[in-house]
Amino acid sequence: MASFKSHACVFIAFYFGAADRLTSEERQRAIALASRHSSDPKSPTWIVQDEFLTIDLAPFWKSVDERLLRLNTARAQVIEDDEILSGTPVIKGTRVPVYDVAASVAAGIPMARILSSYPSLNREKVELAVLFAEANPQRGRPRQRVVPPAGAKIISSRRKLRPATQ
Repeated sequence: MASFKSHACVFIAFYFGAADRLTSEERQRAIALASRHSSDPKSPTWIVQDEFLTIDLAPFWKSVDERLLRLNTARAQVIEDDEILSGTPVIKGTRVPVYDVAASVAAGIPMARILSSYPSLNREKVELAVLFAEANPQRGRPRQRVVPPAGAKIISSRRKLRPATQ
């Protein structure tokens, strides 16, 4: 699991959250000033003042805190045990693979159908599974099945047989 400074997340949230109101240079300057003045992330001095511009970063801090708490909750609900589905990440107390639930949501399957397919889950567990999957993407490239369109006729193939090894 990666380690990071949570106040860096505040700066990232501010940078993207203020993009419609401040230029890139103004946002970068505010972040530079805030990082110089507040090395303690729990410090109440999350107000940045630069000439005529005053920015309160406290709402960004609150938002980041809430999201990190939710992410930690999602991580706590997932286990990887070699005895359960060969170590596939599953929702604690079930044999339901996290990435299967997240893929169902991503495919647009209605919540009611997901919950009926996995009776051991509730809406909260499904939402946390999606959050976990977003924060911890599966490694490797997803397999893609190449299928010609219906009615297509293959005339030639570029496949080459490997030479037999001796």
